Amino acid sequence: MNEQLVSMITQLVMEKMTNTSGTSSKQIATPAEEQKQPLIKLYESGANHTEEIPSSQATSDQPFIKLYQQASSTQEYPHSATIEDHSSSEEPAKAFRFEEENLSESVQAAKKHTPARIGVGRAGTRPKTKTWLKFRLDHAAAVDAVYGEVTEALLQKLNVFQVTTRVTDKEEYITRPDLGRRLSDESKELIQSACKARPTVQIIISNGLSASAIEENVQDVYLALQQSLSNVNIEIGTTFYIDKGRVALMDEIGELLQAEVIVYLIGERPGLVSAESMSAYLCYQPRIGTVEADRMVISNIHKGGIPPLEAGAYLGTVVQKILQYKASGVNLVAKEG
Repeated sequence: MNEQLVSMITQLVMEKMTNTSGTSSKQIATPAEEQKQPLIKLYESGANHTEEIPSSQATSDQPFIKLYQQASSTQEYPHSATIEDHSSSEEPAKAFRFEEENLSESVQAAKKHTPARIGVGRAGTRPKTKTWLKFRLDHAAAVDAVYGEVTEALLQKLNVFQVTTRVTDKEEYITRPDLGRRLSDESKELIQSACKARPTVQIIISNGLSASAIEENVQDVYLALQQSLSNVNIEIGTTFYIDKGRVALMDEIGELLQAEVIVYLIGERPGLVSAESMSAYLCYQPRIGTVEADRMVISNIHKGGIPPLEAGAYLGTVVQKILQYKASGVNLVAKEG
């Protein structure tokens, strides 16, 4: 027992005995059989504490102080051994798996032909956890694609220089598309001084609405397009990169360089299926005021759509056709027909 506790109990007992020593002889002569309980009782419990009985309630058959003694910490309990034995015999934890989806044959067949979220089921009125987490992941990837930037390392690999539009930041790029359709004054001067004038084909690159698309696809598309055009001896101008450009910017560039054909590789607006999709816009002699019907586009260029290398080779054949018919867009379709 704790020495301090013993000292306190002893002091309390001595004080009680002193107080009772001045009582009448009648009280002293009380028969011993009436004092059925001792002044101090010991109890075994889970905590050490003392319980003092108020003097107004103390009687000869109640102890003045009750002691509770904590069981020894070295005592072994049968259930603890049982727990240890159980834990040692447990199997290794298995990786969490979502419940298997029980889909009809028609839904399974449809899912093979589209990446859309069909047949995902629900839990009550809400989507299932797996569906919701996948949605949040795809949404985060789309946001990263819009606000991301093309790395300097990629531009060095492609050996291209960079120009800017009249957009100052991403927020302005999203809310003011018109500013992304015009080059800054410094960029105009740089393009006119660094680029070859009147090229047959001018290739330009821009992050657009998805920097991730450029990072993932542009190198393979660009190299395959270069090879395809070189094989048929088509002259290529000086390629450059535009930060935060819009599609119609190709009109101003065509006006500056007087290019015969422009191929514009640009990141597409990301969706919840893919945030890495790139498009290639083509136009014959684009100038300020060119209408959208004169443009052509090869879209959905990514690993889950048109493979980048295949897209680059195909673009070379489309450029050949544009030069042959001297038209693009609906005019090309009309002449081919």
